[in-house]
Amino acid sequence: MCMARGDSYQLQGQQGGVYLSGAQIATGSFRNIVALTQTTISAMTSNFVNDSGGAVTALVIPAGIAVGGQFKNVTISSGTAIFYYA
Repeated sequence: MCMARGDSYQLQGQQGGVYLSGAQIATGSFRNIVALTQTTISAMTSNFVNDSGGAVTALVIPAGIAVGGQFKNVTISSGTAIFYYA
C-alpha cells in the first residue's frame, strides 16, 4: 500500500502543477513556484510579509529560481513558470 508522504512528497511535484506563460491566472493552492524565465507575479495571496509586516501581493522571480511558501490564486503578468499544487 502506498501512502502520501506529506510535505516532502508535495515539494517533489507529486501533486502535479500548472504551467503558465504570459499573462495568465492560476487558481487554487500552490506550495512551490519555479520560474523558467523571469516571472512577474502581479497579484497573489501568500504567507509572505514585507519588512513592515504587511502582505506581499506582487513578486518578481528571476529565471531558474524556485520559491516555496503558501500561494493562492496567482496572477502573472509576464514570464513562464510552473506552479506546484499544495
